[in-house]
Amino acid sequence: MKADNPTRWRFRRPSVIPGFGMALGLTLTWLTLLILIPLSGLAWRSSELGWAKFLAIAFDPRTTSALRISFGAAFAAACINAAFGVVLAWVLVRYRFPGKRVIDAMVDLPFALPTAVAGIALATLYAPNGWIGQFLTPLGIKVAFTPLGIVIALVFVGLPFVVRTVQPVMEEIDKEVEEAAATLGATRLQTIFRVLLPGLAPPVLTGFALAFARGVGEYGSVIFIAGNLPFRSEIAPLLIVIKLEEYNYAAATAIAAVMLVISFVMLLIINLIQSWRRRRYGYGA
Repeated sequence: MKADNPTRWRFRRPSVIPGFGMALGLTLTWLTLLILIPLSGLAWRSSELGWAKFLAIAFDPRTTSALRISFGAAFAAACINAAFGVVLAWVLVRYRFPGKRVIDAMVDLPFALPTAVAGIALATLYAPNGWIGQFLTPLGIKVAFTPLGIVIALVFVGLPFVVRTVQPVMEEIDKEVEEAAATLGATRLQTIFRVLLPGLAPPVLTGFALAFARGVGEYGSVIFIAGNLPFRSEIAPLLIVIKLEEYNYAAATAIAAVMLVISFVMLLIINLIQSWRRRRYGYGA
């Protein structure tokens, strides 16, 4: 008799988890309770309106303005965090300087700080008579109670996602890679854009997606600095809260459903780009 082929798939593998069936069952149960059931309830409550009323609420000028501000500010903040988060992570990984541990710990401060406290602090700093705003106002730059203030608040809460996602990958990059590129005649810019960034692109995109998702749904740190003026600085989460306070639950769920669809599509596109880059450069193979 021929011996079994050692390369055949084996369904039973050593694992610290009790078993595949039990682990999969617990995973699906947990996801169903936390994600699928709430989302199904959201879709069911929105369907009570009918397509005519749903589209009327979705394309209402105030709703579209709030959605544009929320997603536009979240996208801008995520782009800023993707750029400066990579620089900050690089400094923390490659350089030694006094106070490095303090700065490294401060990166996680937005995780621990209540969002309302962050919003009040930012509004106080960037108000026309604030510590920073008093210097910007004579220059004609108004931050508080404008969309610019929303972007700054979202940059504050989203920065740790990029830094903590990119930092572990940077720690695995050997300095010899940069030295080899320099030995072969590469300039610093060529080393950055053709040697380092291709390997950092997947974690950067992951951090960007996390920061964007956090920014879209952010509420506490934004309402204090936004001013909440309709058609100017009103965000979609605040509009949902307003509908709930008016006991218009159907309209609130309709706006939430629109946000959910747009967020899902944008995150799906980001994940597809990330998967394409991993296949292109051979990461995660």
